[in-house]
Amino acid sequence: MQVILPMAGIGSRMRPHTWSKPKPLLYIAGQTLLDHVLDRFLPLGVEELVLIVGWLADQIQEHVERWYDLPVRYVLQKELKGQAHAIYLAKEHLSGPCMISWVDTLFDADLSGLEETNADIVGYVMEIEDPRRFGVAVEREGRVVRLIEKPSTCEHRNAVIGLYYVRDSQALVDAIEQLMAQNIQTCGEFYLTDALQVMIDRGAYMVTRPATVWEDCGTPDAVLRTHRYLLDNGHERTAPVRGSLIVPPVHIAEGATVENAVLGPYVTLGAGAQVRDAVVRDAIIESGATIERSVIEHSLVGCRALVRGALGRLNVGDDAVVELGLEGAESSAS
Repeated sequence: MQVILPMAGIGSRMRPHTWSKPKPLLYIAGQTLLDHVLDRFLPLGVEELVLIVGWLADQIQEHVERWYDLPVRYVLQKELKGQAHAIYLAKEHLSGPCMISWVDTLFDADLSGLEETNADIVGYVMEIEDPRRFGVAVEREGRVVRLIEKPSTCEHRNAVIGLYYVRDSQALVDAIEQLMAQNIQTCGEFYLTDALQVMIDRGAYMVTRPATVWEDCGTPDAVLRTHRYLLDNGHERTAPVRGSLIVPPVHIAEGATVENAVLGPYVTLGAGAQVRDAVVRDAIIESGATIERSVIEHSLVGCRALVRGALGRLNVGDDAVVELGLEGAESSAS
């Protein structure tokens, strides 16, 4: 089975972090977003990864080749025309069954037995109160009859979470060709749900399966919320620390240093990060960053950043410098 991961977006809502790294490489609870997503698929016996890349694609390739022993195809999406367009760019490489997922969405769901199903499409859904920012599946007599992207009402609440199994990837390519030929767009883009609707209209049998977890990582607040979920569910890692108070759950990477500090709850320290004479809670401190004489919470601090004398909430990118002294504040961020 192939696994297709579109990830060419620039991640503008996650700036300043995505100025220096692509969104799939954002660090959360000891791993990148991409790692968390791939962990869900590896037990399936992935035959090939198809990564649709764009912004800072070289970093994606370097990371995957360093940490994964899998056949990988990289497809460059230069123009961001939507999800379906991204998949269409890989048309020459697609054959047989495939899984499709977004890398800014973390999920837990039963992926077993997909290749034995008699359905042409399996979409994973979760019932939510207000689905208007998402796509929804409308079912009748045990099959999906309509997919509605960004519905105007809350009549149908089974939101599709961006995780699909498609038995015939070339049938999907043909549907996308029709979508693009007829210029069927939603909000100015070619959406995957619209392409799947073309398949349904042609007679494809689509069913849904429930997802038990659906966590978004598209904004700083969403990343911190997902971070808390991950630390509560198997991604905690502590280390012996003298002279400091650790309030679980936390994830302290190898090589991180904590001195005369209160750390936690819900803190991740990347490799080589240092926290001294500080209180840090509900925060992600990436590798090589230093926090000194500060009290921070609800914060994201990028790689190699220096934070000294800060109080409150921060969102600073890689190599940022934030210093508060008696004369006031000085800061710079990448």
